[in-house]
Amino acid sequence: MAQLVRFGVSIESSLLEKFDRHIENKGYSTRSEALRDLIRQELIKKEWEEDDEVAGAITFIFDHHQRGLTSRLTSIQHGYQEIIISSQHIHLDHHNCLEIVAVKGRATEVQKLANALQSVKGVRHGTLSMSSTGKSLG
Repeated sequence: MAQLVRFGVSIESSLLEKFDRHIENKGYSTRSEALRDLIRQELIKKEWEEDDEVAGAITFIFDHHQRGLTSRLTSIQHGYQEIIISSQHIHLDHHNCLEIVAVKGRATEVQKLANALQSVKGVRHGTLSMSSTGKSLG
């Protein structure tokens, strides 16, 4: 485990009260854990902005009965196979499918793939969950 360092933070009491309510609602046991997560979140945003190697998940819902849609989605994914780690196809009901695509690569390429999948006619909703490969979070 990394060496822990203590430091002091000056903050307005009203802001600290809001933060304490927030972290309690989120289930954090300490302010330190919550602050560590906030710092990591900002560092991950920086990785994405600087086009570093990142990891993430693209999730989208589509109607598999729409003619040619499944083929178009598969074709797009084949064009990005160097960054796709895995994909999972889930049948939600008679019409709707959920697909989860795990990715690892340059942030711009991951974003391009997410945009390409989400913009296909027949995709009802899509999201990109961004994360880090963990290398820079020490």
